[in-house]
Amino acid sequence: MNHSRRQFLRGAGVALTLPWLESASKAAAKPPVRFACVYFSNGVEPIHWWAKGAGGSMQLGPGLEPMLPHREDINILRGLYNQSAVKSSSPHLGRMANMLSGGTVSLDPAVIQVATSFDQLLAQKTGSQTAVPSMALGIEPNELRLEDGVSMIYASAISWVSPAKPATKEIYPARAFDRLVGDGTGRKLDKSILDEVLGDTKSLQPKISRNDKVKLDEYLESIRDIEKRIERAGKEERLEGWRPSLDKPNIDRPAEKLPQSVPDHMKLMLDVMVLAFQMDKTRILTLMMNNDLSQMNFGFLPGVKGALHLDLTHNGKAAEAEAMYLKTNQFHMSQFAYFVDRLKKIDEGGQSILDNSILLGGSNLFDGDAHGADQMPLVLAGKGGGTIKTGRVLDYLEKGDDNRRACSLYLSVMDRMGLQLDRFGDTDRRLAEL
Repeated sequence: MNHSRRQFLRGAGVALTLPWLESASKAAAKPPVRFACVYFSNGVEPIHWWAKGAGGSMQLGPGLEPMLPHREDINILRGLYNQSAVKSSSPHLGRMANMLSGGTVSLDPAVIQVATSFDQLLAQKTGSQTAVPSMALGIEPNELRLEDGVSMIYASAISWVSPAKPATKEIYPARAFDRLVGDGTGRKLDKSILDEVLGDTKSLQPKISRNDKVKLDEYLESIRDIEKRIERAGKEERLEGWRPSLDKPNIDRPAEKLPQSVPDHMKLMLDVMVLAFQMDKTRILTLMMNNDLSQMNFGFLPGVKGALHLDLTHNGKAAEAEAMYLKTNQFHMSQFAYFVDRLKKIDEGGQSILDNSILLGGSNLFDGDAHGADQMPLVLAGKGGGTIKTGRVLDYLEKGDDNRRACSLYLSVMDRMGLQLDRFGDTDRRLAEL
């Protein structure tokens, strides 16, 4: 086997990219920088979303509590906003689809128009280097109805490949998984991919170090674990969250049903995202944990009643409702924390995948009840290949900074991934202090 920087296991016409193996990559270049956005809808409970201090002594409000173990790996960003969202007369749909672009959302029901999101610009830049240019994932399906005369497609997509076309959002974990371990187009797996590449694995093992053998075994086992969980999730009887129009897919794709539990569904998607980065099948990912105006049911959280997400987040500041709203915020941040933790534990040549990633977690609104778009609740994790100092609270409101556009952040992220633009969205300035 030729031990180039790109290591593969091959079998039955399928190429499975290996994790970073130091002993097989003596003269390898630095690992690539990846980007992912993990989005939740309808904002936060503002009184619980705060941070102060730095590093391991950073203090986090209750809404950010799940990030406590990762204080030294994150930056809390306060005050960033999109001008077009603030100006929009649509309190939801005009302030959501443009989260990653800063574009103006057309409110004409006959015209779908936003702007190309920056993750898709990155995909155009880096996509030729990976089997899958980017992946847009979600939990709830796209909605095509109108809400107050405006298309609900705006509520279903944060990733836009062009101003008029959202990226195809995959909500089936099995199909997302197939794209990674198949040929990049979603080829159906007739049996475990591990069975197909077993012979090549055996030939590789004598040629790598003891530490790399352990790493390879863990990697292969993680793939088998996801396969088993996907099969198990499709067999459960209960259903939480949105209800599809069909109990079963109406096409012939056996044993690949949607998970019937919201937490299981989210964790499966996050594990697929980890695998995507670990295999270097794609470097650009987005995950929508819920759509805007979400009807997801949070009754699975202890103490949460009247459990539709939209109702919990539009509560008129009633004390009991605010407490339940906080629990949904904490649940969403615990999912982001899980993603950060998984990537932090995967080594690739003395650095973790988290060290070589830029992960954005947050929402398009701040105070969901008030539809506040004057700032967004955002957490940035990872060091971007050593280009980002972490463990800080960057408060652009407190400093009175006149440059607090979210698109300044996006310009800065694109710079670190090799795409330099003069202008993006509503600004031509980079974000200070990042």
